[in-house]
Amino acid sequence: MKMLTQELKDRADQLGFIDVMDNNPTDLKAEITRLKEEKNAVFLAHYYQDAEIQDLADFVGDSLALAQKAADTDADIILFAGVHFMAETAKIINPNKKVILPDFKAGCSLAEAAPAEEFGDFVKKHPDHTVVTYINSSAEVKAYTDITVTSTNALKIINSLPEDEKIIFAPDRNLGKYIMKETGRDMLLWDGACVVHEAFALEKILDLHKEYPHAKIIAHPESEMPLLKVASFVGSTAALLKYVQNDEADAYIVATEAGILHKMREAVPHKNLIPAPSKEDNTCACSECHFMKMNTLEKVYNCLQYEYPEVDVPEDIRLKAIGSIERMFELS
Repeated sequence: MKMLTQELKDRADQLGFIDVMDNNPTDLKAEITRLKEEKNAVFLAHYYQDAEIQDLADFVGDSLALAQKAADTDADIILFAGVHFMAETAKIINPNKKVILPDFKAGCSLAEAAPAEEFGDFVKKHPDHTVVTYINSSAEVKAYTDITVTSTNALKIINSLPEDEKIIFAPDRNLGKYIMKETGRDMLLWDGACVVHEAFALEKILDLHKEYPHAKIIAHPESEMPLLKVASFVGSTAALLKYVQNDEADAYIVATEAGILHKMREAVPHKNLIPAPSKEDNTCACSECHFMKMNTLEKVYNCLQYEYPEVDVPEDIRLKAIGSIERMFELS
């Protein structure tokens, strides 16, 4: 391991990442691969990462698949190219492994929407409710949670609970509303949302659909209900990828973070995949997660070189949070 001086550590703690590249390697990808093998590290990446990171990772997936992969790995180090709550989840599952994140400040608007102390007070006011929390939440919030869910398994898990069971669902109100609509359940919703999935402009999407009338609109359930109502298919990131592979249409307007288009285009190069436009006019004409894009190849290299920034979860929090994740695995 490259020596992590106190000065370098202090600077990384301030910035969120290590910004010094001592060796200046000419081939970052080759060096990352070498370091990964040398250190027995597994490189996990979310679908919303930049294409060059996805291509280099050992495994690319959505939140559920990444959690399952983290649970199964025999690597000594888990290098997580995603956002903070994902790396935290990996650490909760693997307390004896080193979990590192290229940029420690890669957060999540949903996780930030549920401050742990406020959420804990909310839960205490409803002691007769089962607490179901979306995986996009902090370890501290998971410590108040009975069952963690992802967009892949949320419907199945909610349907598995007794019909008369009172449920708190947090932190995503849009996913919560979608689950209520699909299951007929009445849940008490925490008022949080994903800025990426609320950024889609329905009017622009409908105008785009007029240009491509044969294109199917497909959307992630974190999106707002008016968009979900016009979508031909609603599903998790992994489900959207599977849908374009198995469906017979030749064009899709894709309403989720634009990073998924990389794997979609690899899977169905003959199909027309159109990113759904956001409310804000931008260069990509799509909705991107700023936090996901904070990770870069340079940060990945330095993170693996110095094995820092490292994600840690206090043991008392981890022990309270692990049960909700294990329950998710059982019900999935």
